[in-house]
Amino acid sequence: MKFARHGEPGHEYPIVSGADGLWRDLTPIAPDVTPDLLSRSEPELGLEALPVVTRLERFGPPLTGIGKIICIGLNYSDHAEETGAAPPPEPIIFLKAPDTVVGPQDDVLIPRASRKTDWEVELAVIIGTRARYLTSPDDALACVAGYTISNDVSEREFQLERGGQWDKGKNCETFNPLGPWILTADEVPDPQKLNLRLWVNGHLRQNGTTADMIFDVAHLIWYVSQFMVLNPGDVINTGTPAGVALGSPGRPYLRAGDVVELEIDHLGRQRQNLRATP
Repeated sequence: MKFARHGEPGHEYPIVSGADGLWRDLTPIAPDVTPDLLSRSEPELGLEALPVVTRLERFGPPLTGIGKIICIGLNYSDHAEETGAAPPPEPIIFLKAPDTVVGPQDDVLIPRASRKTDWEVELAVIIGTRARYLTSPDDALACVAGYTISNDVSEREFQLERGGQWDKGKNCETFNPLGPWILTADEVPDPQKLNLRLWVNGHLRQNGTTADMIFDVAHLIWYVSQFMVLNPGDVINTGTPAGVALGSPGRPYLRAGDVVELEIDHLGRQRQNLRATP
């Protein structure tokens, strides 16, 4: 199934799409898309009795109640190479605050004084079951509720040239467009067989596959569970393939007026207009 949130910012309502491909209004049985809702089956939800949504407008972030956003850096060998970094021996972890999340078609604000705002298409993993000190990666995928698309927008000067940790280059407002929908884990038998693509102003910049991750999704969940408890509603951004501005000739960082579009197989498509922070 696909779960999404639809409507104006701050007034989104939950919708769901099942085997018939129709979007249906979930408000008769659920006030919003929450982590526990993602675990319910199509028969449990009684989809056929729910009203069909005939007009789709804005998709909001596909989940409410997001806890932590755990991000993985340099998780594709080609991305590490393009930035001049050695492939890490262990996953690189940093955090994004939940208030960086916006809808998949919402504007992205270039921060004041920014000169190096960059893009990153990523597979995002939605945790559905508590994961704490998992025994092995073999136990990890059972903890996944679903998958969606994340644009891990980054300001490289803030991240890499201003001292301290990466967080201040990753947590600017609007820096985590998410969605358009969550595809439940049962519909993604192998998360290492998904293609990722990103365009800037119509030019293809990233064209990769999750098969090229240094640490696969199962390993990441297992690994993170050794250091922090993963709760339902937590999100893991699993890294980006080559093609970011930081690693491209001329370093064509984003400017106001640019348009970024991104997609992952089966998970839909995002489109953001870049504008200056007022």
